[in-house]
This record gives sequence, structure tokens and C-alpha cells, in this order.
Amino acid sequence: MIPEHVSLTEEEVKYIREKLGREPNFVEWGMFDVMWSEHISYKSSKPLIKLLPTESKYVIVGPGQDAGVIDIGDGYAIVLKIESHNHPSAIDPYNGAATGVGGIIRDILAMGGKPIALLDSLRFGPPSDPHCVWLLKNVVRGIADYGNCIGVPTVAGEVEFDESFRINCLVNVGCVGLARKDRIIPSKFIDVGDLIIVVGGSTGRDGIRGASFASKTLGPESESDRPAVQVGDPFTEKLLMDAVLEAIEAGYVKAAKDLGGGGLTCAISEMAADGDKGVEIEISKLHLREEGMTPYEIMLSESQERMLLSIDPRHLKNVEKIFKKYDLPYAVIGKVTDTKRVVVKFNGEIVVDLPAKLLAKAPVIRRRTKKPNYIDELRNIKKPDIPEDLSDTLLKLLSSPNIASKSWVYEQYDHEVGIRTVIKPGQGDAAVLRIPEINKAVAITIDGNSKHTYLDPYNGAAGSLAEACRNLVSVGAKPLAFVDEANFGNPEKPEVFWQFSQAFHGLSMMARSLGIPCVGGKVSFYNEDEATGTAVKPTMVIAAVGLIESYEWIRTMNLKQEGNLIAVVGITRNELGGSEYYYWIHKIIGGRPPTADPELEKSSMRVVLEGIRRGYIVSAHDVSHGGLAVSIAEMAIKGNKGVIIDLDKVPREKNLRIDEIMFSESYARYVIEIRRTTINEITRLARETGAFLGIIGEVTEDKSIRILHKDREIVIDLRDARDAFENGLRKYLGGV
Repeated sequence: MIPEHVSLTEEEVKYIREKLGREPNFVEWGMFDVMWSEHISYKSSKPLIKLLPTESKYVIVGPGQDAGVIDIGDGYAIVLKIESHNHPSAIDPYNGAATGVGGIIRDILAMGGKPIALLDSLRFGPPSDPHCVWLLKNVVRGIADYGNCIGVPTVAGEVEFDESFRINCLVNVGCVGLARKDRIIPSKFIDVGDLIIVVGGSTGRDGIRGASFASKTLGPESESDRPAVQVGDPFTEKLLMDAVLEAIEAGYVKAAKDLGGGGLTCAISEMAADGDKGVEIEISKLHLREEGMTPYEIMLSESQERMLLSIDPRHLKNVEKIFKKYDLPYAVIGKVTDTKRVVVKFNGEIVVDLPAKLLAKAPVIRRRTKKPNYIDELRNIKKPDIPEDLSDTLLKLLSSPNIASKSWVYEQYDHEVGIRTVIKPGQGDAAVLRIPEINKAVAITIDGNSKHTYLDPYNGAAGSLAEACRNLVSVGAKPLAFVDEANFGNPEKPEVFWQFSQAFHGLSMMARSLGIPCVGGKVSFYNEDEATGTAVKPTMVIAAVGLIESYEWIRTMNLKQEGNLIAVVGITRNELGGSEYYYWIHKIIGGRPPTADPELEKSSMRVVLEGIRRGYIVSAHDVSHGGLAVSIAEMAIKGNKGVIIDLDKVPREKNLRIDEIMFSESYARYVIEIRRTTINEITRLARETGAFLGIIGEVTEDKSIRILHKDREIVIDLRDARDAFENGLRKYLGGV
């Protein structure tokens, strides 16, 4: 029989009773319920996550701790993490998004890193729906208010609109931190006898069982789960951030962990299990926000702005002095033991006594898979007719919500606080941050493509990583590592788990082929509307980081100089399936989506990266949403320059239609601007690297976009293109 307040399966309940040899009490069942939830345990996804490569010469800390750590040389490292706050944001968009930012900031802190930048990947239903616009505005406001208050800039992101996200929006947040290599700390207990401190905000009833809430589908009763959504306090977070960094810098902190999903239960059990240690705590010592809180509520509370630290007892007075200086509440609640058990006391009475690894390491569930019927059905749709007026088609695409400028979003964020930002939102394919401590720069990006992944999960997920790498390369960075956020429906449905399995096999293939390791990630299941059974389109979001060792290599996308040549790197194929052209112009999702080819990605990447470093390439932009024509138009708009393009010179498959050349979203392609004097050098470099290269046009004084194909000419005034691009999304947002 399953206890009334527990969401576990009969098999899991039986397993716990057998392993424990007794009936868990009410508090212990609550702890198992949270720790064995999909959101925390990864019980369905672990075998597939293990497919990803996790090692390289740059990786200091890989998956399994609060964040990944990547070596950038000269004694410094980048700390990288991604998280989702999908379910909370669908119920309470402001607090759901804000606390997502707060939680990921603390994950970076827990590794010894100073947060220096935020990224966000957002997905909503159609912007013609007032509810979806309400969600968008409040999610953006939540991210902006929290990030701006704590002084961490939001420097990059993406926004996508699709019918499948109408009920279940996706709010994925990434964070980048900077750490000295000699101050990196783990998120696991190290030595027996170390003291355990909880510092930061008080513990209340907000967020109780939030991880369990995130492990079920949204239904009509989900509004009653609003108490499971945490409430953020960015001012306390700022004090906590400064105090913890000071204690780490002084060498007082041995290990740390964010009290996020699962609250105190998750922090102590995972740190004990991962460190092969035990823990004994007295929770009546905690600072409680509300009277009469029970041990169950205290252990499962997900109140924000709290961290758990372990320190050597000899440093206690020094640590207390730091916390008092920042006027931060703290409590010494226990110590690390050698028992390998989690022992919790409340007013001296033992209320929990469990093996740490039994609590923290849920058994794996082997899910069934079944290929959905729609995959083959949608792939074989009839091609639509070519529009008569392709000038109008291009303008419509530039104004479509998924392509149009997202300036309204990033204008809400302070993207320059901290004075590290070199390339700001909208200026390049990735954000670039100075690391003046070592005279280098890092590039960061966040990318995903739900339509491609829906039509072909294997190639769509692989293509999402490839696109992230192309964005890094386009600004002059060498890709070093990535983290992934996998957003899927109900894993208990074989069709959904087939999507998930295919996506991870594809992601693993691309990561191994490119030699780019995964240093962490998150899985978000149950993004599904319970009433209709509608799941979100499977979305693999990738946050990636790259290194730029000379400021001279930094590139933006805007066209620079009249008379310069425009070239395409890569080959265009008949791959309009899942394209914005099909979706926005023809109102269809189907067709042949792009195939991910790591060898093409590598050859294209090499010619662009080396071309930038040798000074041949003055601007670069990857080809993705909207295809070649949109990429060229965006470069012209950003640079306020005209262009003339000859599509007959584009490297491509035979017998492509004009709309396929213009709007195909084939992978492994870049548009580059080169100086005329370097045409021979860039051509030779492409030949040496085995990359496709075509010189297709030039930058002109005429303020227009002219596209030629055989006897056809497509002409758009640059002012019309700019108006379409800059106002396409704003018109849905009430003119804001």
C-alpha cells in the first residue's frame, strides 16, 4: 500500500521497505518522495545521460556536482550551470522565473565561483494569445528584477513561440561564473567532524515539495500547487553571495551546496552520499520564518536564498564574523559523521534515521520506447508552392515572432553591470565577456530548436549542440564545453521516452565527434497538459562556453564595409522540414528536417575560426532560423549596409528550388564578410580544411537587399527590412 502523501510507485515503496527493514515514518516518507522524484533522482534518464562525453583537458569538474568547472588557463576557471523552472513559471511566472535565477546563482557559488553572467532560453505559446503574453512579460520581469538587483548581467538568450508551449512554458536559465582554480570547492562532505552551517534566508513553508510538483503533469488542480512555488528575495541573495565568496576566498569553506530543489533533505543526503559520509543535524536550531513548523515542513521546505556549508571547526569564529558583518542569519545545525546515515533531530528527538545512499540514490527505471506515428507521417508531406512574391515572404519572416528582434526582452535586463560585457545582446551570435584578470575573453550562448527535435529528435538534438558551437565560433571563440537542459513530456509514455532516447543518442554523437564535453545538465520531464495530453515539443537546450585568447579575434555579425565580399561556408540542402519558412509562411510543421553531419561542422568551424584568427573574416553569422536569406538580411540590418547576393553561387545540392536555397535551415553553415584582398587566402584555407565555400555577393552603398537567382530578382529596401525585424515582436506586446 502506498502512503497517502507519497507519489512513488508500488515497486518503489516496496523496495524502500525491504531495504530499510521497517516502515518509514511520515517525515522519512516525505524525504523519499522528494529525493526519488524525477526532478532530483534522474531515475529514468541516468542510463542515457551517461552516453555523453564528460572529459577533456579543459574539464576540472564534470557532471554530478552543483556546476561544471572548465579550465581557461593562467589559474582561472569558468563555472557553468543550466536549470529549468518550467512548472513554477507556468503557475506563478514572476516568482517562478526569479527563483530560477536565484537558485542557479547559488549553484555557481557552491563550486567557489563568482557569478558573472546569466543566460535564458524561453518558450511560450503564440504571442497572439493574451495569456501567453502575460506569461512572457512576467517571466522576463522576474528574471530582470532578480538579476538586476544582485548585479549579475543577463547577456544572452533566446525566445521561441509555438502552440505546444501554450500551457507549459519553458523557462531555462544558464549561469556562468569565474573562479580561481585554487579556490574551487566540491558539493560533497569531505572530513568527519566538520561543522554544518545553514546560512541566508529563513526557512518557511514556501516551496514545500516543489521537486515533487515539478515531477508531474500540469492539470486543472495545479493552481492549488502555488504554495510549491518559492518566493525570492534578491537583496538577501546579494548579501549571501558576497558573504559566501568572502568565506571561500579566505579558505574557510570545505564544501557547499545550494538549498534548492528538495531543500535541506536534498543537500544533506546528496553531500553525505557523494562524500561517502554521514550527517547528524538538529533542525530546531534553524531560523524559521513561521511558527509551528513541523519537521516534515522544515526538511522539505524550498525557501530561497539558503546555502549549506561545511567548515573545519577551527574556522567557526572567523566564518561567524563574516556572516555577522553582512547581517546574515546562520545556524550551526550539526556535523559530518562516519556513519553513512542521515540522522535528523528535532528538539533533541530523532525524527529521521536513514542510510544516505538509499535516500540519495533512487533505483533506475527502465522505460519502454516506441517511435511515434507522426514522425514518418510528417516527414512525407507534400511540398507547398513557392510564393509569388518572395520579397514579401522575406519581410514576413523577418517580422515573425521567432525571428524578429528580441530587443524588448533584453532591454529589460541590465546586460552591462560588472563591465565585462564586450558583445552585447543582438550584436553577435554569442555574448562575449572580458576576463581582464588573464587578458582573455569567454563567449557564451544558449540554443535549442524544438521543431527540428520534434521532427527528428536524434538530428535535432545533435543540431542544437552544433548550432551552439557555430554561435561561439562566429564571435571568434573556440568551443570548450557545454551543459544541456532536456525538456520533454511524460516519460511514462513510450513515445515520449523514444524522443528522449533518440535525442541523447544524437547529442552524444555530436559531442563526441566535435570533442566537446558535457559538464552538467538538467532533465525536465512532465511538461505536458494533463487535460489534453498535449506535451511540449521536445526541446534540448544547450548552453556552451568558448575561449577567445586575443581580443583582436572578437567578431560581431554587422556588415562592416562597402566593397567587402560576402561568402557562404557550408552546403545548402533540401531541408525545409521544421523551418520557420514552413511554419510561419505555409502554416505547416513537417518535411525533411536537417541532418547533423559532424564532419561538415568541423570543416566549416575550422575555416571560420582560422579565418577570423588570420584576419580574413571581419564579420560572421551562423545560418539557422529562417535560413540563408534571413541571416544575410540580419547582417545588413545590423550594419546598416546594402547587399547584392547571387544565389546561383551558393554551394548546394542539385536541383534546389529558390525557396529551398533561401530558407533551408541546413546545419554547418555560416555567412562571412571578407576583405577583397583576402579572397585567395580564404579560398585556399577552405580547400585545405575540406570546407564548402562560395563567394556569393558583396556589401553595397545602396541601402537595399538584392537577391538574384537566374532571371529573378528580389529587392527589399533596408528600411522596410529593419522595420519588419525590429517591430515584428513588439506589435504583439501592446506596443511596449
